[in-house]
Amino acid sequence: MFKVTPNPPVTDPASPYDPLDSKKLNDAAERALDHYLSPAAYIMTCAHEPEAMYLANPKYNTESLLANASETLGSASEMLHNFAATLDTSHRKTALGIAQVVMLGELAVNQALDHVELKE
Repeated sequence: MFKVTPNPPVTDPASPYDPLDSKKLNDAAERALDHYLSPAAYIMTCAHEPEAMYLANPKYNTESLLANASETLGSASEMLHNFAATLDTSHRKTALGIAQVVMLGELAVNQALDHVELKE
């Protein structure tokens, strides 16, 4: 029987690249791991300073946190109402339901804000 396709050509099993240097491979692996697992170095070199309120800062006062949460929830509620106005009926009801849940959260935060005692 005659074979239509020829046998694959004989190739040299040696790699066309230089022999692998374990020190270079180790250095490359360390750089990759540092890049993906240690972003702190990148964060520290960032020129933009994050708002202190959004850091885990136990010294930030409760009243300011609650006031900010109230404003954020109020803004979210307003955005949801504006967005719901652009939707068709079935999706509008969903967006308005989410807006109502946000508004209930805002009311709870406002009530907590009313009970905060200011420290002198």
